[in-house]
Formats: sequence, C-alpha cells, structure tokens
Amino acid sequence: MKDTLLAVLKDNAGKYVSGEKLSRELGVSRTAVWKHIGSLRDDGYVVESSPRRGYKLVSVPDLLMPAEIWEGLHTTVLGKQIHYSAEIDSTNRLARQLAIDGEPEGSVVLAEQQRTGRGRMGREWSSPTGGIWMSVILRPELAPYQVQALTLTAAVAAVEATYNATGVTPGIKWPNDLLLGKKKVAGILTEVSAEMERVNYLVLGIGLNANIPAKLFHGQLLGEATSLLAETGILVERTHWVRSFLETLERYYFLVLQEGFAAVFDSWRRYSVTLGQPVTVRIADRVVTGIATDIDSNGALQVKTDDGIETFMAGEVSLKK
Repeated sequence: MKDTLLAVLKDNAGKYVSGEKLSRELGVSRTAVWKHIGSLRDDGYVVESSPRRGYKLVSVPDLLMPAEIWEGLHTTVLGKQIHYSAEIDSTNRLARQLAIDGEPEGSVVLAEQQRTGRGRMGREWSSPTGGIWMSVILRPELAPYQVQALTLTAAVAAVEATYNATGVTPGIKWPNDLLLGKKKVAGILTEVSAEMERVNYLVLGIGLNANIPAKLFHGQLLGEATSLLAETGILVERTHWVRSFLETLERYYFLVLQEGFAAVFDSWRRYSVTLGQPVTVRIADRVVTGIATDIDSNGALQVKTDDGIETFMAGEVSLKK
C-alpha cells in the first residue's frame, strides 16, 4: 500500500494530491492515507501537507529503498524481490539463509551499512553508510567448476554499471576486484552451495565504495582503497548504479546460460588490468611469480613462469608495482 501511495505522489510530482483522491484511488480511509504518509516520512521522504490541498512529494531520500530501485528497473528476473535493511551484519549471510529457505532466483539483499562485511580469504570489508552493499541469489544450471566464471561475469557487469552511472571505467584485477588506478573501489564475493554435478544456489555479493568520503579510508585502507566520490568529487546516484548493475548482470547471465562465457570473457579481457602484467600469485603455501597472459574457458588465470604456463582457479593475485 505504501509503495502504491508513493507511486501516486510521484505521478503528480510537484503537485498536491487531495487526501480524498488518495483515499479513493487506494481504496482505504483518509486516516489510513495519513498513517502511510507518516511511514513515508519515517523512511526519509519529504512530504508536504496542506489542510485544503492534500499532500505533495517534495524530495526522496538518498537510500536504496526497493521502491526507488524498482522505478525504471528493466529486468525479467533480477531484482523483482528486494530485501532492504538500513543496517545488517552481512548481506551475503542473509542471502544464503534466504536461498536455503527457497527464495527465488534473482532476489536481492541490499543494505545501507554492514557490521561484519567480508571479502575474499575471510578479510573484513569496511561497509559504512554511502556504499552499495548487495547480494544477488542465482540458481544457474551450471556445473560447480563454472561458478568462478560467474564471478568474472559479475565484475564485468559492475564495471559497465559504474560507467553508466558515472562515466568512470574501473579496471578489473583477477578475479574479483575493481580498481581505480591502483586502489580498490569494489570487490565481489561469490559463495556457492553445490553437489558433485550441479549448483543448488550461489550468492553474488558485491561491495562498492560509492559515496564514501576519502577521510574514512585510514589505517590499512590508506593508499589501498578509494571510493567513486573520493576519485571524482561527484556523488553517485546509487539507485541508478544498482538498476544498471542488475540489468547488465541479467543480460550477461542469460547470454552465458544460452551461449557460454566466450562473449563475457572478451569484455573481461578488455577491462582487465591483470593481463600482460607481472604478477605474484599466492595459493596455500605456494608463491608463484610470472606474467599473467590470459584466462581459460573457465575463467582461471594463466601465468607464464620460468617453468611454463601455470593455471590458477583460485589464489591471491598481486600486481607488481
């Protein structure tokens, strides 16, 4: 009901809508309309009221509210169900639980802030207000070994969403980091539940440092991480970014399921800041150095060493400075 009320107010942007008209269109009492107006105000919407003229929507909050994401979202599966929290421990944690409970493919978890966000290797991921902290549930008909390639697919979607929203094109460091210059601006964490030959579900978690002030990058983050705001000086329209990401990810996802990963990998190579560069790969107790030459058909990184070509499905990659 609140979303319907919001839609009516937006359709009459800049104009007052009488309580009587809202009551009639929504099929509820004027008292119910007043209560829903109060709820919108609690969410951060500025709604003016006048005894004779009714209600007028003045401004919307800079929040990742589902109604704001859905407005203008052109997808068939992704984002049709959105679970939103002002604060959460971890969007991936909730998404995993929802997936276990049977949540449909394409459902999204969004939060303004995470208390215990995580990156790869169990590292803490700072998740203050102003970023985009999101997880997407997918149920692809793929073999478990192909999941890595979906991480690369999500990275491509994130790059293109960033360009669409800001005009800035980050580079991708294999397999899941987005960089501006040499600083990390986003990361992707894929978690999967699978059997021997099939994937039950996977959760694509993405954290984007969007509108986080530069002063918040301190300690170990100083010199290693940045935000779109810190690099451009311009506030990102976060709802635009989320819509663009979901639309782009869905397009690539369906392409992958129908035709394989080749087209996506061509885009990944174009955005890569890893290929052709000297790298160090750390995996288990091994440290390998060489030149990153390509990715294979599963998205694994190929590195030319003194002993030949080595292929890595996982590992921590550092670019030599």
